[in-house]
Amino acid sequence: MDALTDLKAILHSKRANIYYLEKCRVMQKDGRVLYLTEAKKENQYWNIPIANTTCLLLGTGTSITQAAMRMLASAGVLVGFCGGGGTPLLMASEVEWLTPQSEYRPTEYLQGWLSFWFNDHQRLKAAQMFQLARIDYLRHTWSKDRDLQVEGFHADDADIGRALSGFESQISQAKKVRDLLQTEALLTKHLYKIAARKTKYGDFTRTRESEDLANTFLNHGNYLAYDLAATTLWVLGIPHGFAVMHGKTRRGALVFDVADLIKDSLILPWAFICAKENATEQEFRQQCLQAFTDHKALDFMFNQVKSVALNMAEDKLP
Repeated sequence: MDALTDLKAILHSKRANIYYLEKCRVMQKDGRVLYLTEAKKENQYWNIPIANTTCLLLGTGTSITQAAMRMLASAGVLVGFCGGGGTPLLMASEVEWLTPQSEYRPTEYLQGWLSFWFNDHQRLKAAQMFQLARIDYLRHTWSKDRDLQVEGFHADDADIGRALSGFESQISQAKKVRDLLQTEALLTKHLYKIAARKTKYGDFTRTRESEDLANTFLNHGNYLAYDLAATTLWVLGIPHGFAVMHGKTRRGALVFDVADLIKDSLILPWAFICAKENATEQEFRQQCLQAFTDHKALDFMFNQVKSVALNMAEDKLP
């Protein structure tokens, strides 16, 4: 069918949309994927531009037809069932997602990844490269995003600069992955304190079960980052189980490794800013998606994963 083959005209790394839907029915109609909302007087249909969509999160009160799933798969859209507000992810295959079945994805990235993954030293080097890229991305985004700068998030801020520089020096000194995990946790905790102070949020403790706005937005935003990471890995054909940092703590942890590339840069500051402004979840989600687009987050993820997969085995990385 020509309509289906045309759907992949937009590269995954350039797609802009992630959808979270609740209390609706997703279906196929006239060659399009729609979602139906029921109102008192009439039902309303809304189109989903699947060719420009990376992920579809189905929340409470949703259903989806087989025909719609067939079209989503043909467009390479990942689908996950989740709770209200986008978290937690409840049901999917490939550990976390209902992924399209395609036998024609590239094999070179998986082969490159496995060529170093079973070597502990090489796996540590890959984790270090991810962490250094994460710092570079934060500096880059915070130095050019005027909206973040208005809220006090400056890359050249003395407190932020000291934290990033200290983290960088400890990355190169890490002898094992556990050292990296501990250092990473301390950096993120420090960034939470900075964000709470910049936004005058008050006392803050990171607790995933907490219902205060900042914690709720962090949970929600992190799942948006997981969406992008899962899409990146599916397109490149790398299974989620071959993590370089979080592998011993949870299955499918490579998704978390890749998502960490952008979480501190984009999700963390906007979670506190939107909490200060008492924004809705939808407003926060739209702000995150706009930030992903403005700073080419998906492109960045693709480039980092491809670089490690293709160059690590030949020891070309600096």
